[in-house]
Amino acid sequence: MPPSDLTLTPAGPALAPRYAERAAPTSPYLRLFALPGTRAFTAGNLIARLPAGMFGVSAVVMIAGVYGSYALAGAVSAAGLVAGALTAPWIARLVDRHGQARVAVPATAWAVLGQLVLLLCAHARAPAWTLFAAAVLGATAPNTGGMARARWAHLLRADPGALHTANAFEQAADELCFMLGPVLAAFLCSALFPEAGTLVAALLFLSGMLFFAAQRATEPPVAPRTTAGSPLRAPGMPALLAVFLATGAVFGAMEVVTLAHVNGPVAGPVLALQAAGSAAAGLLYGRVRRTAPLAACLAAMTALMALPLLAAAGGSLLALAAALLAAGMSIAPTMLTGMALIQRLTPPDRLNEGMTLAVTALLGGIATGSATGGWLAEHAPSTTYGYAIPTTAAAVALALCLTTIGTGNRYTGWSTGPTRRK
Repeated sequence: MPPSDLTLTPAGPALAPRYAERAAPTSPYLRLFALPGTRAFTAGNLIARLPAGMFGVSAVVMIAGVYGSYALAGAVSAAGLVAGALTAPWIARLVDRHGQARVAVPATAWAVLGQLVLLLCAHARAPAWTLFAAAVLGATAPNTGGMARARWAHLLRADPGALHTANAFEQAADELCFMLGPVLAAFLCSALFPEAGTLVAALLFLSGMLFFAAQRATEPPVAPRTTAGSPLRAPGMPALLAVFLATGAVFGAMEVVTLAHVNGPVAGPVLALQAAGSAAAGLLYGRVRRTAPLAACLAAMTALMALPLLAAAGGSLLALAAALLAAGMSIAPTMLTGMALIQRLTPPDRLNEGMTLAVTALLGGIATGSATGGWLAEHAPSTTYGYAIPTTAAAVALALCLTTIGTGNRYTGWSTGPTRRK
């Protein structure tokens, strides 16, 4: 057999393909995408995931440009975020119960319809209440990242090391999408017309989801229903979601405070360094064979989130940029470790729902951190004080982890990395 050929185990289609040692690529990421079908579903998912970082910025620019009110634009965006956080677990439950393709496509189509209605209302300068109604109407977007992680979990459930690498790739992809999405949206709205960002995002979202859902060979089968109940009832899940809530406040506060502190055209690129640092750290973290407990990751995050506060107090923009890059390197490992715990706490037939609950907790934390950081940046003697919020939120997340989960992830019975149960 030529070295490039793949050798499947006779274990059956339910297990991931395994390769002959001489045929395996050297990079763990190349080994992931040598699996049949993984490149196709990843490409479709990335196209569908990019608009998640575009819709919010596009809506703010579009509404503020027409109505002349950033307050209205922010309120409409927040209404859509809250509505999406409430509906996302129910959409995820339907995905688990009926399959990704059957639920995600109509849910995406309805969400795109809501975005188009919002665009038309803004273009026609309709009453403000119609903007809120349209934002709530379109709050049915499925958790695209969660569905990709569910596919990896199905394909690689017999290989925890490869699954760790796949989750690291997905976390890095999240960071890159949320780094590039706002930049693309802002460019489209300014270079073309105010509605261009929303139009392009809607097109990418729908086309990417259609392509992703068409890859039926890698779609996880609908798991038999069990009596396990909601993932919220799993031991340790409420405590872990509380940690995610506090962690989300770190991200929300850091974004708003940095925009207020830098306050200029370079604010976006400076803030993007945090996402770049997170993406790079995530890819490196995916290559290691043993990972740290969640408490250790949160301790590192607490320490590194103090760097932007120190840099801002010094008054150097270059130092702040470097501090954000370093602080961002704590994000992906923490999120990857936390998501691995979520996957192992969640019953197999409710995997999408469990991961979406984590995303919902994060969104709640982001909203809280944004509001708190914005208030402090505006009312404190200096915007520098706002950087105390991310550090405080990270410390709260660490304290919650130490008091409820402990230092060794005791609820899972094993580590969050590739090491198997002892």
